[in-house]
Amino acid sequence: MKTILRLRLSQADAHYGGNLVDGAKALALFGDAATELLIRHDGDEGLFRAYESVEFLAPMHAGDFLEVTAELILVGNTSRKMTFECKKIIAARPDLSPSAADVLPEAVLCVVAVGTCVVPKDCQRNG
Repeated sequence: MKTILRLRLSQADAHYGGNLVDGAKALALFGDAATELLIRHDGDEGLFRAYESVEFLAPMHAGDFLEVTAELILVGNTSRKMTFECKKIIAARPDLSPSAADVLPEAVLCVVAVGTCVVPKDCQRNG
């Protein structure tokens, strides 16, 4: 089972100079994607328990468009293991103009992670 979120990073997401967005924004988006997966699989939001690994691979900036994917890879009695990817699919180009952007010919992998969520036993539909 897999879910995909697409969104644009806003100026409010910028945390550092040069409109750089904090990598923690990707982790928040991973949480949203995990919530959707758990609702689809179990009918309950569950709780994010832990990240097994997180790698920050490329910068994200205000104005960029992201594609976030989450995939359910292991179903335990109450735990759900998932993989996550955050890719930049459109890059802001403030060097050209405040509203310029490039559709990237190939998505740029920005953040990857593996995490585990838990779902209460009485909330599981498919577990």
